Amino acid sequence: MKSNGLKEDASDMDPIHQFEIKKIVSFGHIGGVEIAFTNSAAFMFGAVALIVGGLMLATAGRALVPGRFQSVAEITYEFVADMLRQCTGEAGMRFFPLVFTLFSFILVLNLFGMIPGLFTVTSHIIVTVALALLVFVTVIGYGFWKNGLRFFKLFAPSGIPIYILPLVVLIEIISFLSRPLSHSVRLFANMLAGHITLKVFAGFIGMLATGLGVFGFVVGILPLSMTVALTALELLVAFLQAYVFTMLTCIYLNDALHPGH
Repeated sequence: MKSNGLKEDASDMDPIHQFEIKKIVSFGHIGGVEIAFTNSAAFMFGAVALIVGGLMLATAGRALVPGRFQSVAEITYEFVADMLRQCTGEAGMRFFPLVFTLFSFILVLNLFGMIPGLFTVTSHIIVTVALALLVFVTVIGYGFWKNGLRFFKLFAPSGIPIYILPLVVLIEIISFLSRPLSHSVRLFANMLAGHITLKVFAGFIGMLATGLGVFGFVVGILPLSMTVALTALELLVAFLQAYVFTMLTCIYLNDALHPGH
């Protein structure tokens, strides 16, 4: 019993333990690979349900003078629409459902991770890679569908002197192929690092309180203040990372709409 208690205490203090994927229901194995419903999948389904439910609630009683839910929905809509128009022009509004879904999905998942005891889905590279690949494949697919072989103009910008064109084309190809990596790692790394830092500072408070008694509570004011400040910063980062991911998506979609510009 004592060893179990020590294991639980160690897992509580471990800053990596919060990112553990836990199996909820197993559906069997396919080709030696277990198919299971995990806490990560549960929070993704929860995010979708919250977004859909919130939008349905916001638009159920549309009024000339919007209420709180309708105001939030309209502000979010205009925020994403303005971002997309600025990057791609009116032609890019055909991608609004994709861009709005990505922004809402990532933002809600990031905010879920700020609630103690919940799970940070975007701290897992497999999730952010999947989202980045969705954008990457969309850009390639639509780029060739709309522009045909003219899509290759993306790798040879106009106005480049012929003697450095091969080098520029090589750099552009490498830059294009590395997009999914940079797109996904930026979101993953920021969410992972921020939550690890929060966990470490919060752990200092518990260690000082249990190890030094009353004096520990006094000394613990500093890490407590840092934890509060970092929590506020992480809330900002949760929004900023959703914004940055969406902004990069808009920029990449513009390449599919207007290659070579």
